[in-house]
Order: sequence, then structure tokens, then C-alpha cells
Amino acid sequence: MSFYFSAYSSPLLFGFVQAWGYALLLWLRGRREERLSDILLGWVLVGMAFNIWEYMLGFGGIEILWNQLEFFPRTLGYLLPVLCYFYLRTQVNTDFRFSRRDGWHAVPFLIQVTYHLVVFAQGPNFVRYWKTQVNGPYHLDDLEFWFGVVIDLYYLFLSLRLYRQYRAWITNQFSETDSISFRWFRNFLIALTLATLFGFLMDGLSVALSLNFWQNWWDELAKVVLIYYISINGYAQVQPGRRLAFQAESVPEPVLLAESVPGREALTPVGRGAHQPIGTPPVPDGLVPLRDTLLQYMAAEKPYLEPDLSLTDLARRMHTNPVVLSQVINTGVGKNFNDFVNEYRVEEFKRQLLNPANTHLSFLGLALNCGFNSKATFNRAFRKFTGTSPKEFVGQ
Repeated sequence: MSFYFSAYSSPLLFGFVQAWGYALLLWLRGRREERLSDILLGWVLVGMAFNIWEYMLGFGGIEILWNQLEFFPRTLGYLLPVLCYFYLRTQVNTDFRFSRRDGWHAVPFLIQVTYHLVVFAQGPNFVRYWKTQVNGPYHLDDLEFWFGVVIDLYYLFLSLRLYRQYRAWITNQFSETDSISFRWFRNFLIALTLATLFGFLMDGLSVALSLNFWQNWWDELAKVVLIYYISINGYAQVQPGRRLAFQAESVPEPVLLAESVPGREALTPVGRGAHQPIGTPPVPDGLVPLRDTLLQYMAAEKPYLEPDLSLTDLARRMHTNPVVLSQVINTGVGKNFNDFVNEYRVEEFKRQLLNPANTHLSFLGLALNCGFNSKATFNRAFRKFTGTSPKEFVGQ
């Protein structure tokens, strides 16, 4: 049994080898560094490899899957979307571990595998009978396909929701979010979405135009492209310096901003960057002392000068609970933690800009001294709170 290399089979073979090679690298690194996300990404790549190996072997002239192994489970099937979802969960929560209640996610896959194994175990003659007399006439294969589509869309939805919740969470937990924004997370989802939509398109064209085995090759080539993108970029993904412990239930409920509370005026930044309340504070009476203490602490101690300041850090210094402090910042100041801290940094930059002792420093040098840790973060925050760029602000 020899493999026939051609323009159709070779790209698929390269993608198959690529997936397994990086899967092994990820498993080794995951075990060495105790990183569950690497182990799961390795399995995601294995699932992608099995998604193309039928066509790879077929184009290569090896027909064992259609002869001796007809109806034998050939892919990870319903488990691949689950693996993608849990990979993303472990990326944003380094403490994540599987629990017994997570086992239900594997139930559809186990049912699918059991069904195929039971039929396959009856022998080749029974398999032929089942396909012609039961599977086809009763459209069990179509049902299996459409159930797979539902699973793909369901876990894609869960992943998109997870990303949206995570983005909301980090703005209420950290003063610097660029290094933990997980652009890779977003790009991973975009790549999966595009590949899924292209697969649906090719399935539709295959049915409408009765495409043959060779004409369906483009769908398989798209999967190879996805393998290369996921393997290379996933392995090179820089892990955050801090341990993340995001859980969906930790996302705070939306709160009313100060300006949306009837009869209460907004809180505005005045003076030396401190937020002074005007009118009745839109926070429960029990939290007013903490709000005032927070504003005094920010003005006196300037903790915002530390680039890695987090809500937990600030709460520990003020001897309070992070949840309570977050409530004070959200309701009493009308901002999330990220904006709250970065506005102080912008005000500090504006003050330092007027100091003659700093004329030798560039804008970036000043920004770094004021707590920002990158030019992009500084420029984005400065424009957000002043409406202009630093250069335009100086020229005014």
C-alpha cells in the first residue's frame, strides 16, 4: 500500500503532518509547564487532522477507510467544537480544571462513536445492509450531519459570548489590558467562523451541483490553511505575565452610570485628577466613606503610576473587598476600573508635561513615567479623555 503524491494529496498530507507535529510540541510544553490550554490546543489540531485524512488518503490512492473500515469512527466529530470552546476557557482561566459536570459536553460525541462502533462491529455485510436499507432511506446520515451543524454553531456562540464577557471583565480588573486582551482569542474565533462558513458554503454547493470527490478538494484545502494558522500562531501565543482567573459568573452586572441616575449630577474630574462628587453621591450611604477614601488615596499615594496595578492590588492596599471596590468605582465614579485608573495617568501626564524638568523626555518617556506601559495604550487613553492626540494637545 503506497501513497500517491499529487497536487491534491500532497497539501493535505503536509497539513496532516503539520497538525500532528505541533500537537506533540504543545503536549510536551503543556506537560512541562502544566498548561492545560496547550494540551487542549494539541487535541484541537488532532481533531483538525482527522477532518482531512479521509480526503488525504483518498487522493493518495489508499482506500482502507472505504473498504476494511467502512462506518468505523474516523474523526473526533462532535467533540472538536467542544475542545475549541474549552481551549479558550483555559486560556482566560489558568486555574480551570475539568469537573464532573463538564462531562455532559462529551455525551453527543460518545453517542455518535458508540453508534458507529456498534454497526461496524456487526461486520462488512451488515454495514452494507445498514447503509442501503436503514441509514440512507431513513436519512440518519442527514440527521447526523445537521446535528453536527447545530453543535458547531452552539459552541461557536458559547465561545463568542465567552470572549465578550472576558473583554468586559478585564476592563473592571486591570489598568493595563493590552497584554491580556488576547487578540489571538479573537483571531482564533474569526478563523473558526470563516472556516465554518466556508464549509457550509461548500456543503451547499456540493448538494446543489452534485460535486464529486475531486471538486470538494477546496474545502479540504481550506482546512489545511486553518491548521497552519492555528498551529503556528497558537504555539507562538505569548502567555500573560499574570495568572488569569476569569469565570463567566465573575462578570459584574451592568450598573447605572452616575449621569444616568435621575436627579443626580455626574462626577467630573477636577483639580489634580481627583474625581470630586457633585451633588448627592449615587452610591449607597454605606459606601460613601469608601468612595471618599478611594479618591483621597488616589490623589495622595498615586498608585496609578504602577503599570500593572489591578483592582485586586488596589483593594488589598485599601483593606477592602475587590467586589465592593469595583461597585464603588462603577457607581460612584461612573467608570470601569481601567478607565478610572487611566484617566489619572492622563492627568498626571498633562501635569508632567508642564514641568520644565521634563523637557528632555519624549511623550513616550513621560507616558511610561505616568504608569502607561506602551505607546498604543497611552495614545488610545489620551485621545479618549482629551479628544485629541498628545501632539495636538501641546499645540493648542
